[in-house]
Amino acid sequence: MQARAATSASGPSLDDPNNAYIDKGLTVQGAAEGPLKGLTFAVKDLFDVAGHRTGFGNPTWLETHPPATRTAPAVQALLDAGATLRGKTHMDELAYSLNGENKHYGTPRNPAAPGRIPGGSSSGSAVAAAAGDVPLALGSDTGGSVRVPAAYCGLFGIRPTWGRTNLEGARPLAPSFDTAGWWVGGLSGSGME
Repeated sequence: MQARAATSASGPSLDDPNNAYIDKGLTVQGAAEGPLKGLTFAVKDLFDVAGHRTGFGNPTWLETHPPATRTAPAVQALLDAGATLRGKTHMDELAYSLNGENKHYGTPRNPAAPGRIPGGSSSGSAVAAAAGDVPLALGSDTGGSVRVPAAYCGLFGIRPTWGRTNLEGARPLAPSFDTAGWWVGGLSGSGME
């Protein structure tokens, strides 16, 4: 796990020019049928995916916690609807900021405003959607972690009513405020027109 942290900390790579992903190679195929069939999505690195580690924006957390034994229901719901998971994304360390910066892995590049922060704590998911890597991204929102990156990156973002989404398998920040949330970029060309 050290090698991945060191590589990610060096910033953008050719296959991830916006430094959105902690694990871009992670792919989980969605259901063969469903309303999201054919779409891909990225997920914030605080949601569990069976067989993979969840890092919570911190390399020590990533190294010291075992792989998840099951997939978080919020992720599984998208898979069951036919969407395919295409990577885990960077976030502010332990979800403790709204800037989108991470001293361990670097700051994802805001495609809508290069040179400006992307907003956080769900920075990588928002950047992946804004860059067009995926038409849909999953993150979390406690005090603005979906809404702030949506505004900074020019996306549609939704923070549902507290309690409407199952957060089992997601690292908590403040359980009485935490929700899952989603972004979509422009609808043109996404298959959602």
